[in-house]
Amino acid sequence: MDVKIADSWKDKLNGEFEKAYFKNLVSFIKEEYKSHTIFPPGKQIFSAFDHCGFEDVKVVIIGQDPYHGPGQGNGLCFSVNDGVRKPPSLINIFKEIRNDLGTEIPESGKLERWADQGVLLLNATLTVRANSPGSHQKKGWEQFTDAVIKLLSDKKEHLVFILWGAYAQKKGEVIDAQKHMIIKSAHPSPFAADRGFFGSKPFSRTNDYLKSKGLDTISW
Repeated sequence: MDVKIADSWKDKLNGEFEKAYFKNLVSFIKEEYKSHTIFPPGKQIFSAFDHCGFEDVKVVIIGQDPYHGPGQGNGLCFSVNDGVRKPPSLINIFKEIRNDLGTEIPESGKLERWADQGVLLLNATLTVRANSPGSHQKKGWEQFTDAVIKLLSDKKEHLVFILWGAYAQKKGEVIDAQKHMIIKSAHPSPFAADRGFFGSKPFSRTNDYLKSKGLDTISW
């Protein structure tokens, strides 16, 4: 089956693409794009992988659903296109970066600049129906992204996995904590950020770990 994903990932995930669940998922997604407005646009479904090759991954941030409003979702978790108002979770992420690192809050909510440095911005579910959060959950995406996380855990070492909230932490149970750094905290959403996200310093902790392993740090 021809899945349009970066070659560095395609080689590693070919077996997954041939499984029955993934073929069923592809059929479902194709029908959804024909009959509904789906985010992100079809060419951006695998943006997280296109901007961050397998060999380049240093950090993994796990989200849940893509944003489901017009122009928001671009295939990178927590990221929005330029010109789109920043969602509350992203605003809180930027506040924590400012408090953690002392840097100014950036104008742009488009996080390609992180992905291009080796941050895999992975949603658990890679597509969603417009204005219908969770509409593509339990269709196969979660099995696929679980396989991606396990692949990274098994085949690489010294990665940083940033798990915000109970959902991401559950998804991260397959990660080998002996080989990788796992940073857990509350989710950055306004409903949870005051319960342990603010002050958790994930960005400086990530860079301290990367530096300790002789790796380039991330310019957040």
